[in-house]
Amino acid sequence: MQTLNLPEVLDQIEARGRDAVWISRLPRAAVMAAHAKAAGPLAGATFAIKDNIDLAGLPTTAACPEYSYTPAVSAPVVQRLIDAGAIPLGKTNLDQFATGLVGVRSPYGVPVNPYGAAYLPGGSSAGSAVAVAAGLCNFSLGTDTAGSGRVPAAFNNLVGLKPTRGLLSTRGVVPACRTLDCVSIFTRTVADAAEVLAVAAAFDPEDPYSRPAAPPVADESWPPRIGVPRADQLEFFGNQDAAKLFARSVTRWRELGATVVEVDFASFLEAARLLYEGPWVAERYAAIRDFIEQRPAALHPVTRRIIEGAKPLTAVAAFEATYRLAALRRRTEAVCADIDVLLTPTAGTIYSVAEVEADPIRLNSNLGTYTNYMNLLDLCGIAVPAGFLPNGMPWGVTLVAPAFCDDRLLRLGAKFLGEPSPKRALTPAGPGVKLAVCGAHLRGLPLNWQLTGLGGRLVRATRTAPQYRFFALPGTVPPKPGLVQVLEGGAAIEVEVWELPVDAYGRFVAAIPAPLGIGTLWLEDGEAVQGFLCETFATAGARDITTLGGWRAYLKSLG
Repeated sequence: MQTLNLPEVLDQIEARGRDAVWISRLPRAAVMAAHAKAAGPLAGATFAIKDNIDLAGLPTTAACPEYSYTPAVSAPVVQRLIDAGAIPLGKTNLDQFATGLVGVRSPYGVPVNPYGAAYLPGGSSAGSAVAVAAGLCNFSLGTDTAGSGRVPAAFNNLVGLKPTRGLLSTRGVVPACRTLDCVSIFTRTVADAAEVLAVAAAFDPEDPYSRPAAPPVADESWPPRIGVPRADQLEFFGNQDAAKLFARSVTRWRELGATVVEVDFASFLEAARLLYEGPWVAERYAAIRDFIEQRPAALHPVTRRIIEGAKPLTAVAAFEATYRLAALRRRTEAVCADIDVLLTPTAGTIYSVAEVEADPIRLNSNLGTYTNYMNLLDLCGIAVPAGFLPNGMPWGVTLVAPAFCDDRLLRLGAKFLGEPSPKRALTPAGPGVKLAVCGAHLRGLPLNWQLTGLGGRLVRATRTAPQYRFFALPGTVPPKPGLVQVLEGGAAIEVEVWELPVDAYGRFVAAIPAPLGIGTLWLEDGEAVQGFLCETFATAGARDITTLGGWRAYLKSLG
């Protein structure tokens, strides 16, 4: 990823003043200090964080000041990026409680679309998209429950990646619909999106909706079969210029050698309507139930109207809609089985801010036509730029595929844009090699990205058998410990057991510097796994920290 000139970017942000992009920002000195010591695959890349995702030390508001709280720790997805060398700049504006696709439902103002101030920035991840489009950061995080990571991408000429549900942890994210929520990624190029996804995706055992990556099916097929909705099922809401851009996108695929086939899009459209017309809006009520019942006046009027609409919904309605969705999913699975990807508009049109203010719910619903179904049907998608309308506003299309086909989407998205094919972002976390780590590779520590970047998943935290001594090795960067097996005088040491895919394990081991190496390590329950061990000679003169019981305790002892 080609990083930006940080001092120039910070000057630009400060010169813009209170432009409704940011809700809060880190101090300049803290950002520059983080930049000076950044290391890892994303070293020096700057990013913005939608303000419904936790960043330690800055308030999380979800664009509702009265809801605000300040987290002590960052969301795992944010922490993984920081550990990989990326530098957070601050928290960005959004449609309140991530409810909307427009970007205008916030007491903090409307982020200005850099391509046309009169037009929508898109939502709910408005500030995150504008921050990237305006050149204020390399990439940004949004969320995407109904299209919030794709519609703003289309309106700001960006790549918007909505990964498979569960690939990126949603722990530390203010829920919208907890069973459907995704963290999304905004970038300028597909390659950058792939690079961020490779770091950010990791199984989180503490997130009940987290899922490890799974092997894709027929991921490298070429030429691809591109499915497009039947002509009578496409809706552009009177925007014939958008219709022409979509037709041009279809022609582009034919010129690339793809086979384009029309598919029946009816079941996707019906599923999309379920999201807001069915009982899933009750999840939004459940997410903030105590707050909305105690302080309803604190909500934006449109947000309140939508969420309070869940009050009459019943459990019977929820089950009925669940049954209907299951039937629709079977139908859409049959459609997807005959194609490699589905191609749709990202949004049928773009509206002005004034138009949406005059008719906020109906026009917002129109923008979700091609996005609302995706998480309900367990699909992944990537929004990519597809040209400009005569009014100068960007417009885009979305590629859609079944869950865990994220790499396929990245590859085809790059092909459509004329970019080189990106490196594979996801390594399936299926059966692999268990590896115990005891130092800088622990969660949240400087080298953990080496595990997550290779598709590693955390299995459990535990301790070794009581037959090891533990040393702080001098002169190592970042600081590392040495674990030595002894015949007597040993103790149990805290470790984390990770699982790496077999092919990734070899690459990981090959990069380990002496005097560290990998050998058989015994755990307190008697299981034997691979683990870090240290050559004995390296502990001469090293501080013995065995009595502290683990590396985190040692780091804490340093103050």
